[in-house]
Amino acid sequence: MTFDITLFAALGFFFAAYAVVGNDALQTLGTFISSNSRIHWSILFIFAASILVITFTYGWFVYDGDPSFGRLSNAQKYPSTPIYWYHTLPPLMLLIITRFGIPVSTSFMVLTVFASIGGLSSMLQKSLIGYGVAFGMGLIIYLILTNTAEKYFAKTRDNQHHPGWVIGQWVTTGYLWSVWLIQDFANIFVFLPRQLSMLESFAGLFAIVLLLCYTFYNRGGPVQRILKNKTAITDIRSATLIDFTYASLLFYFKELNNLPMSTTFVFLGLIAGREYGFAIASRAHDFLKTVEISISDLSKAYIGLVLSIDMAVGLPFLAKGLTGGGFPLSTLFPSFNYTVFVIIANALLIPVFLFLSKKTHPRMYVLAGLLAISTAAFFMIPLEA
Repeated sequence: MTFDITLFAALGFFFAAYAVVGNDALQTLGTFISSNSRIHWSILFIFAASILVITFTYGWFVYDGDPSFGRLSNAQKYPSTPIYWYHTLPPLMLLIITRFGIPVSTSFMVLTVFASIGGLSSMLQKSLIGYGVAFGMGLIIYLILTNTAEKYFAKTRDNQHHPGWVIGQWVTTGYLWSVWLIQDFANIFVFLPRQLSMLESFAGLFAIVLLLCYTFYNRGGPVQRILKNKTAITDIRSATLIDFTYASLLFYFKELNNLPMSTTFVFLGLIAGREYGFAIASRAHDFLKTVEISISDLSKAYIGLVLSIDMAVGLPFLAKGLTGGGFPLSTLFPSFNYTVFVIIANALLIPVFLFLSKKTHPRMYVLAGLLAISTAAFFMIPLEA
């Protein structure tokens, strides 16, 4: 057996694996790391690495050498293409951004440059629906639980390490971690051939395990700060409820269809809904402050989304020009609606940055309204036309 992977493909794979594992420690393993801070990191790592190896091996055998679990099997939406230097830039940018603790969607940042317009549109639609469904689920659950279970948890923090809850959290974390991997392996293995030899596959797996080891050694890294400022997130019982809900949502969307989606959007929606549930049900929480935090998290994710779209549009265009192929605008904007979509998406960065620079209520209301209107327009108008 030999390797049939180019240098740029290997670099892209490494950058993507490092960024994905570091960024998504927040989503899938963040509560696990925070609520088990008394346990040595190596034990937590061995547990997570075992789930990773089992999930990967299962996918590789069942999907005939495709570790992405068929997420990239739609050749029209995610065509297999030679890997050039510009394909490595999005995961490298993602790697840099996540060092600042910004919750960027790895699916958009990595996959957009490979996707057709139809692939981008499908992925964005599924992700926005995922945010909405997760928000609603988090809101309903914590409207019910805030004055019952969560109030009980707050009064009995010394009981959170009961063996039953500890076992429940570890089982739930394994469930969440495996379902998330099924969703997001595509973000890493998009740089490699759709069918991999055993040597290629398990060499890639070994690299991911090493990067996961570093993430646990670093206790989640800078991006973990976002999770730590959420309400009662270090309580094992609360963490178990969050992880089980999040895992069940990802499982639902996995079964819904085979298209990739942003797990970050689902996570942000669930956490936002949870915080709104606390704010509504408990007078101890400032509702407008909750709105500000949720809009702030969503704004940061939006910056990553627009950056990924701009790179998907501009990098192939730039590469073609640098190689003497000219700069034909028809390749930059293949449809009128897509042109309008890209322009509006970038224009919305202005109110986003204004809000993040100074978080006043008027700016927050304006930004929320603009995002809602643009989202509705996106669902009504096809990008391909």
